[in-house]
Amino acid sequence: MSERLFFRQWLSGRDFAVDDPVARQMVNFTYVIGDTLTREALLVDPAYSPQELLDRLADEGMRLVGVVATHYHADHIGGNLMGHAVAGIAEIATKVSVPIHVQDSEVTWVTKGTGVGVPPLVTHGSGDVITVGEISVTLIHTPGHTPGSQCLLFEGRLVSGDTLFLDGCGRTDLPGSSPHEMYASLHERLAGLPEDTVLYPGHHYSREPFATLAQVREHNAVLAPRGPEEWLAVYG
Repeated sequence: MSERLFFRQWLSGRDFAVDDPVARQMVNFTYVIGDTLTREALLVDPAYSPQELLDRLADEGMRLVGVVATHYHADHIGGNLMGHAVAGIAEIATKVSVPIHVQDSEVTWVTKGTGVGVPPLVTHGSGDVITVGEISVTLIHTPGHTPGSQCLLFEGRLVSGDTLFLDGCGRTDLPGSSPHEMYASLHERLAGLPEDTVLYPGHHYSREPFATLAQVREHNAVLAPRGPEEWLAVYG
């Protein structure tokens, strides 16, 4: 792990947006990935209170150089959440001029939900690498919860959005979701990652906020089925 890595895990409704009842209910995580030397940073899934997130970055002495969306849902990047207006990337785009990194197949969904188009949206395929200072972040396309869900792999950490939680995985009964793709993402696309990789999910649904993949693989029921037929019979 690089000594230059700057990393923060901020919980909505607790660390920011504390007066927002929707944020408190949804318990989303926003992440900061940066370089301690250049003081450059990425925000991952900045919903609910963008200005507060920018202010927190400034308090840490960091400068925003980009945003990454794990997927298009409003509780992660802003938009209409079951009738509630959630601030997010659209508001950030009016305050700072930085690229907003999304997976190729998610662009239409992101634009429809937030009104933000290309640019500032920048599209990526699986395996693309974003650099922030000297820190490299590899994007892994993990469809299933949404068509363009993506995980971020860097410095022995995996920010997984709603693809994989410490317990369970993202829903596959929503527009654009696919249980078949979710199986492939969980059991094939992420299967080769080392056991000591630390998983950082998109929501605080478990007692602990993060865990190693070894711990998750031992206890998470969605990783237990031994084949697609068995998985789909339970989770499809």
